[in-house]
Amino acid sequence: MPHVAMKNIYVFLCMKKFRINSIVFISVIVLIFGCNLFYLVELYESIRKNVEREVMAAMTDADIDDLMVRAGRAQGLASNFTMQEEADSVDSKIPRKAEASTYRDENGQLISVRTEADGTVIEEKALLAEEKTYSNQMIDAMSKQFHIIMDKYIGFDMAVMDSVLNDQLSRRYIYPEFVAVEVVNGSDSIIFSNPLIQSRSGYDTFRIVINPNEDVYYKAYITPLTRHILSQMMGVIVTIFLLMVAFAAAFWYLFRTVSKLRTLEEMKDDFVSNMTHELKTPISIAYSANDALLNYDSSNDTEKKEAYLSIALKQLKRLGELVENILAMSMERRKAMTLKPENIDLPELAEEIAEAHRMRADKEISIEIINNGGSIVTADKTHLSNILNNLIDNAIKYSGESVAIQIRINRDWIEVSDNGIGIPSRNLPYIFDRFYRIPHGNRQDVRGYGIGLYYVRQILDKMGWSISVKSQTGQGSTFTINFNRHES
Repeated sequence: MPHVAMKNIYVFLCMKKFRINSIVFISVIVLIFGCNLFYLVELYESIRKNVEREVMAAMTDADIDDLMVRAGRAQGLASNFTMQEEADSVDSKIPRKAEASTYRDENGQLISVRTEADGTVIEEKALLAEEKTYSNQMIDAMSKQFHIIMDKYIGFDMAVMDSVLNDQLSRRYIYPEFVAVEVVNGSDSIIFSNPLIQSRSGYDTFRIVINPNEDVYYKAYITPLTRHILSQMMGVIVTIFLLMVAFAAAFWYLFRTVSKLRTLEEMKDDFVSNMTHELKTPISIAYSANDALLNYDSSNDTEKKEAYLSIALKQLKRLGELVENILAMSMERRKAMTLKPENIDLPELAEEIAEAHRMRADKEISIEIINNGGSIVTADKTHLSNILNNLIDNAIKYSGESVAIQIRINRDWIEVSDNGIGIPSRNLPYIFDRFYRIPHGNRQDVRGYGIGLYYVRQILDKMGWSISVKSQTGQGSTFTINFNRHES
């Protein structure tokens, strides 16, 4: 008992350590995936900013493309316009010119001075945007000047702007489902609408200034770019998802394996306890019989001597069967074990085994053998006898005060049925597992060591046969052994 208590304490401490390690392991995994999620969000924001910059650049390029289209239209209309200088008869001989110059102020800031044809002097700071090169600023300035001049004479064509913007976006591998542009002022009031825009909500919007003097902007409505951004992140997302699945599967497998090992440990402990009891019983009975012969048989009573010796022989035979079953269960023995097949008259063997159980049983037993045409089978007689003994012994053991057993023999199968207590449906899938025993509450008259049916299935597998079972609680059980003949 102290040894068992110490072992239980050791198992408890091991399981507690396993639980602590599992909690730490799960916490680390959760922390790692939390960091991955944080960096995914950061990556998303970074890619979004890059995509937004690409869209703004596409709008700028699309504006230049649109100006080129409108300039072509202006050439066609040039003959219809009369220059204002030619209309002015007084000043036409000496056309006035606008002048421009630059200088630096006391802070070193570059100042642009522009003198218009009417004599108006305009000073502006010549600023270089930090995010743009001089060439880009020059192009922006030229396009804005084009707009200042051209917008008065050549109207906006939103269909053209939509088309060139789509083209510029596709060159940057951005393919939104919807793109439409309209002209607005600084307060988002519509100056020139686009008939494609039915609703102005649910879109990503982008604005570029095209005429700062008149406070005029292009405003683009684009299908949300989330799908495009996620497509760029798909490799990272899929990889992290697969890692999560792999970690979860690995932990689930580890937990399941440890649970199975724990169950196996408990079953082994039950097996050792039950087997110890099973071994003690025949040893104690044989010891008592021999002790009675040595110490109490002074009259040399032959009948009593034979009775005691029969008792001792029967228990020693039982002890031998237990040891043989244990040896048969060892992996080394089973791997090296070879069967000795021979032709067996199955009805005769079944009757012989049934008669032995009728004689030695301590309850009312009825064993009926029904032969439906089966006779000779080829098998190892010793192991086949053990199999039938196990099935009949279980039928007797798991029954009430009396039991009725039927053994039906056919050319292709043999069936052992009883009217015992039956097997609950939830236990049926496990009855052939090693060390497995069906719980029977507080019943102490049902003893076993959980290897009988396991032995039955292992030997039948080695013989190339199979076994199945049908059972209901309170209605008995039926075990069917199929010979799986391969005869033509």
